[in-house]
Amino acid sequence: MNETLKETIKLVPDQPGCYLYYDKDGEIIYVGKAKNLKKRVISYTKYDRLPVRLQRMVSEVNDLIVVETPNEAEAFLLENELIKKYRPYYN
Repeated sequence: MNETLKETIKLVPDQPGCYLYYDKDGEIIYVGKAKNLKKRVISYTKYDRLPVRLQRMVSEVNDLIVVETPNEAEAFLLENELIKKYRPYYN
């Protein structure tokens, strides 16, 4: 995980929403949702605790975008829409 991404993670809010991981080519490789975006995104930085599949994904992450939602239900709906639209490799 690059230093810029680590700095971005520090700015992620403690709100419900979706997060999109991008690779070095700017392609969305994963879309996720969370009740608490900050806690969820930080969980990916504990690399040695992740399954091999997620370790592989995290090693490819170059950028992150978060989208806050009013509640977890809205995050679920948005995640579903984004996955259908972008068809990320790791989803």
